[in-house]
Amino acid sequence: MTVARHRHWVGLALAVAAIWGIALIALRGIREQKPTAESLLAFVESRDLDSLHGAERERHLQALADRLNRLPFEERRELREGRALEGVFRKMLPEEQGQFLDRTLPTGFREVMEAFNKMTSEERRKHVERALRDMRARAGEADPGRIEERLADGQARKIIDQGLQSFYRDSTAETKMDLAPLIEEIQAQMQGFRHP
Repeated sequence: MTVARHRHWVGLALAVAAIWGIALIALRGIREQKPTAESLLAFVESRDLDSLHGAERERHLQALADRLNRLPFEERRELREGRALEGVFRKMLPEEQGQFLDRTLPTGFREVMEAFNKMTSEERRKHVERALRDMRARAGEADPGRIEERLADGQARKIIDQGLQSFYRDSTAETKMDLAPLIEEIQAQMQGFRHP
């Protein structure tokens, strides 16, 4: 093999190795950027909200909302059910809580509706039955430790309004029909009535 040809192959091999190296670095970066519930909780624990002030605190809360919005539906649901973000939410000022809800509710409700739309009618009915049982069992209970009990009236109203808007805007006709009993129960409980 001539020296020129050898240099050509070595140069080509180095170029291919460089391309693969760049691709692997980019892939690792993409994986690290893909949010998970675990990475979100690590972000929350990385900074004590009480130690942040002004623009730095606002940027941190915006970053938290952005990361939460990028989580897959199932991981958001697990965080919500596990009440994993209650601690940081409690540390927010009422105005910050309102902004956080404004930033995260639309995405969360849209994902819920998309998940319901993808379910079969039977799956939706099972979820509705379970939610109705839970709501009726908790009707009239007041637990000051629960985040829902500490929301300002305006914030609670905002959550309800956002949920209903998403329900009417983002759900299919079949989903609306299957979720109708749940919506009726929510409305009844809001008006102070309780179904047996």
